[in-house]
Amino acid sequence: MNDIDYSSSIYLDYQATTPMDERVIEAMLPYMRIHFANPAGGHGPSRWVNSAVTAARDAVAAVFNADPLGLIFTSGATEANNLALKGLADHHGDGKRHIISSRAEHSAVMDVLAHLATRGYEISYVPHDERGHLDMTALAEAFRADTLAVSLMAANNEIGVLHDIHAIGALAKQHGAFFHCDAAQTAGKIALDVEAAGIDLLTFTAHKFYGPRGSGGLWVRRKNPRVRLTAQMHGGGHQRGFRSGTLNVPGIIGTATALQLCLTERAQDQRHAAELGTFLREQLTDVHGGYCINGALKPRLAHNLNLRFPGIEADRLLGRLPRLAVSQGAACSSQTPGPSRVLLAMGQTPAQARQAVRISWGRFTTRDDIELAAAMLKQAVAWCLENPRSVAEAECSL
Repeated sequence: MNDIDYSSSIYLDYQATTPMDERVIEAMLPYMRIHFANPAGGHGPSRWVNSAVTAARDAVAAVFNADPLGLIFTSGATEANNLALKGLADHHGDGKRHIISSRAEHSAVMDVLAHLATRGYEISYVPHDERGHLDMTALAEAFRADTLAVSLMAANNEIGVLHDIHAIGALAKQHGAFFHCDAAQTAGKIALDVEAAGIDLLTFTAHKFYGPRGSGGLWVRRKNPRVRLTAQMHGGGHQRGFRSGTLNVPGIIGTATALQLCLTERAQDQRHAAELGTFLREQLTDVHGGYCINGALKPRLAHNLNLRFPGIEADRLLGRLPRLAVSQGAACSSQTPGPSRVLLAMGQTPAQARQAVRISWGRFTTRDDIELAAAMLKQAVAWCLENPRSVAEAECSL
C-alpha cells in the first residue's frame, strides 16, 4: 500500500471526479449492510430492493424531465456512451451510416466513433472557434440524408464551455437524426430537460456530481421518436434487455440521492462556484507574466477555469506544485501523451496547448483553498519564468 499522506493537498480537480457527499454515503450504507438482496429475485427482500431501485429510477428521470422507463443504469458514462452509439449503429446502420460530432468530445465518444469508422461509418467533425464555441452553421450544413445521429456534449470537459443543446436538438429533429448528448459534466450542475432540448439519448455518471464511482446511466427516448438500440451486453436480459447484469443497487441509490441533493442545492452550489471563480481570477491578476483563459467566459460551467501561462509548459509548472491537485486536461487522457485535442480543435498550436492547466472546484472547496492555491500557482509561475528549462531537463511529457 502507498503510505503517502495527501491530507494537506488542495483538491481542485472536480471535473475529473468529485468527493462523495457524506449524505450520499449514508443513503447507500443500508443497501450494503441490510438491504443487500438481488432486485431480480422473487422473494420478499428482493422485491423490497427492487421497489427501491424503481423509486431511484423515477427520481433520476424526474431531474431530466424524462420518462423513467427509458433509463438504463450503467457503470458510468463510458459504458453509456458505448451503448448509445454502438447500439444505435448496430440497430439502425443498414441505411444510415453517417454520424456528426466534434474533435473536442470526450474520449469515451471519440474512441467509439473511431471504432465505428473502422466498420464503414463516416464521421463528420464540426469545427470550433478559438473560444470553444461550435460552428453552428457548419453543423447545420453537415446533415445528410443518411445521417444517423449527432453526438455532441452539453459542456466541454476541459474548458467548461457550454454548447447550445436546444439548437443542436432542433437541427437534429429537423433532419430526422437522433441527438445523443454526453452530459457527464453538466448533470447535476445545470438544468437539463430532455424534452425541451430534443435529446434522444442522454449519458451521465454519478462521480461528477458527488455520487459514487462506477454508477451512471443512459436515458433512451421511447416515443416521438422511439429510439431502438442493440444491446452490447448479454446475459439475463436485465433492464428490459438493454443492459444485462446484476444491478449495482448501492450505486443506483447513491446516484439518485446525489442528483436529488444537486437539484435542491443547485442555486447554492452555482453561487458558491461562481464566487470562487471570480475570487480565483482576482487572486491571479498579478501573476508574473500574466495568464490566458482557454475558452469563452460565457456561457460556461461556473466551476471551471482552464488557464495558459505563456512560456511555461504545464508539466513543468505542475512539477513545482506537489500539494495542488489540478490537471493538464481531461483525466481520461492522462495516459495518452500529446497536446490537448480540445485546444488544438480551437486553433491553438501544440506549444500553446501544452501550457494548459485545468482548475475545477465545487461544493466542498473553500475560499481559503482558492487563496492558497493561487499563491502556490504564482510562486511556481515566477520560478519557472526565472529558471527557463535547461537542455539537461527532461522534455515535456505531453
